Amino acid sequence: MTGVMAVAGGTASGKSTLAQALSLQCPQSVALIHLDDYYVPAHDPLRGVWTVSADGHAVLDWNHPGSIDETALTHAIDAALLRPGVRLVVAEGLFALSLPCVVRRAAWRVYVDTPDDIRLARKILRKIETQHQDPRLSLRNYLQTGRDRHTAHVAPTRAAADLIIDGTTSEADMLAAVMPLIKPTLTPPPTTPPPTRGVRTLTHTPHTPAFAL
Repeated sequence: MTGVMAVAGGTASGKSTLAQALSLQCPQSVALIHLDDYYVPAHDPLRGVWTVSADGHAVLDWNHPGSIDETALTHAIDAALLRPGVRLVVAEGLFALSLPCVVRRAAWRVYVDTPDDIRLARKILRKIETQHQDPRLSLRNYLQTGRDRHTAHVAPTRAAADLIIDGTTSEADMLAAVMPLIKPTLTPPPTTPPPTRGVRTLTHTPHTPAFAL
C-alpha cells in the first residue's frame, strides 16, 4: 500500500537532503514532491502573499504558506500515489506539516530540526554559490521577514511530527533515523506461490488394462 511521508523544517535544515537520499536509496519505490515547485507564479500579483524585500521590491513571499498553489500540489501528490511501482511519496518543504492538503494525506510526519544560526549560514552560502547574491541582502531579508515567518508558520509544526531528526547529522544518520518508520512500506509483501495442483496417480488392478481406468 502506498503512503505519504511529509518532511518539514526550516530553510536549509536538511529536509531536501533527506528526501533526495531516500529517493536514491529506493529509486523505483519512492516519488519525490518538492513543495518549492508549487509556488504560485511570481509574475501573478493576484495570487499568493506578497511582501516588500529588503531592497525595496515587491516580491512573492516565499516564506508564507499562502504562496503555495495547493490545488496543483494536491494533484501532484495524488498522481504520484497512483504511479505504478511507487510505495512511498515524500512531500518535502517548509510547509509540509502546515498545509492541509499535505497533512491530510500524510501517514508519517517528519520534522528536520536544525539550529537557526546553522540554517542561516547554510542559506547564505547557498545564495552566494548558486545566485551570487550579496550576503547583506540575505541577512536583511532574514531580519525583515524570514525569521518571523519561520517562527509563525514552520517552527510550530515541529509539535505535529511523529519523528524529529537532527539536521546537523550526516545524510547517513538521517536516513538511519527515518528508515524504521517507513521500512515496512518500502518492503514488498512476500509473493504467494501458485497453488500446487494435485497429481493424480493412475493405479490398476491386475489383469485390468490401464486405459480402462
